[in-house]
Order: sequence, then C-alpha cells, then structure tokens
Amino acid sequence: MPVSKESFEFGPWTATVSKGPILKSADRERLEAELSLPLPEMVFADNMLQLEHKDGFGVRFIALEALRLVDTKDDTIKVADAEVWKKTRATVEGINNVIKPFDWTYTNSYNGSLYHLPGAQSMTTEKTDERIDLEKLKEQEKIFFFDDVPLFEDELADNGIATMNVKVRVMASGFFILLRFFLRVDGVLARLHDTRIYHQAGTETMLREFTRREGSFDKMRVPRVDLVDPAKLSNHLTLTETIRDKLVFPNDDKASSACHRTETAN
Repeated sequence: MPVSKESFEFGPWTATVSKGPILKSADRERLEAELSLPLPEMVFADNMLQLEHKDGFGVRFIALEALRLVDTKDDTIKVADAEVWKKTRATVEGINNVIKPFDWTYTNSYNGSLYHLPGAQSMTTEKTDERIDLEKLKEQEKIFFFDDVPLFEDELADNGIATMNVKVRVMASGFFILLRFFLRVDGVLARLHDTRIYHQAGTETMLREFTRREGSFDKMRVPRVDLVDPAKLSNHLTLTETIRDKLVFPNDDKASSACHRTETAN
C-alpha cells in the first residue's frame, strides 16, 4: 500500500499528514540494529504530522524520532512478563548482545521535532510560565482540519499496551496539537506522557506543555471501562512533572526569502 499524503493550507501555514503501512521486515531489521532496540509490533515509520510556516520552519512528529529516546540500557519495569516479551523480540541475529537490558515499555519523552528548510531558521525555545488555555479550547468552534496519526503500538505480549499517536485540529483562532504516549502494564502501572502545542493565529509563538502522569494499580481503584481509555485513566494518575516552554518564530527576512522547498510528495 503506497504512502498517502494530505495537505491543508491556512493563513501562513500548511498542515501535512502522511500515512502508510506498518514497517516492512527488511527495514525493521535494519532499524532495530541501528537503534539497538527491538521495535514495537506496529511501527508506522511513514506516518507523520507536520506544521510548516511559509517562511520555511515548523514542527513535525515522526515515530522513529520518538523511539530514539527509548532507554536501551535500563529495564525500568522488572516484571516476569518483561523477560517473556524480550524473548519474543530476539529474532535479529546478534541483537541480544546490544539490547539487554532495555526499556521494553518504550517509555520516552518525545515532544516533537523542530526543523527548518535550507536557508531558513528554526524556531527557538525558551522557558515560560504561560499556560495553554484548555478551557478556551473546549469552546465550540468550527474545525477546518482534523486528523489522528498513529506512530507506534505494542501489546506487550498481551500484558498491556504501549502506544503513541498525535492529533491535530485547525480552527480560525489557531491550531492545537496533542501528542500522547500511553502505557498500561496490566496489574502493574500506567503512564501517560502528553505534549500539547497551541498556536494562536496572528502571534509569533507557540506554547508547548509536556506532562508526565503515572500510577500503580495496587494503589488505584480504576473502573475496568477506564483502563482502555487514556483520557479517562488520566483522572486516576498522579501528575509527576510539567514542563512548559514557548516556541519562538525566527525573525530574519533574509533567511525567509532565501528558503526553498526541497521536499516532494511521495
């Protein structure tokens, strides 16, 4: 199945979504050796969400960039099922010599990739106390573009799930992105890493908030229906970390006029 690509232009921005099949075996073996990590069952390596400004800078979300942040040297959750799971992944010749131990849950702190085209400048980041107004985002507003892009998923040998996806919605007031890593190890713990990015139309910044939530099942009383819904399960988890920063647009007219596009649709 070929990779599909859809673009939506609004103001100075272009939102592009690419979607394709799961990673092929040959590519999988090559990347497992490169990353020193057995990959999740389903890796959508061709899937991507990208928001690009007309001046040649933007932010994108790609599965392999997230997987590069997985710890390949420490097994953070030591349960019996972890060893069973790792044995099912030991199919690449020689890979056992380089990936034991490793974080079999694929926990990572990926919050998107900033980029720029040749001749342009990238956004810069700075710490901020400003918060995304989530209540404002709940107001009824026409959505001109929406998509939900899966990046990877693994069922942890039928002992839970580790998944990452990214959603985007574009309104007249701006755009909002939610990147979510969700982990549930049945009977052990649950984790939720959320990255929210909001850009208000007409401004020259984006606000980005990264949060970590976690909870152990021996300390939680969670209704069964909530176990499969990250949004509902989030209410039962403890917030352990919040990082807020501001993505500041470059202000260089020469670089903007010099930038040129080098990427083409598949």
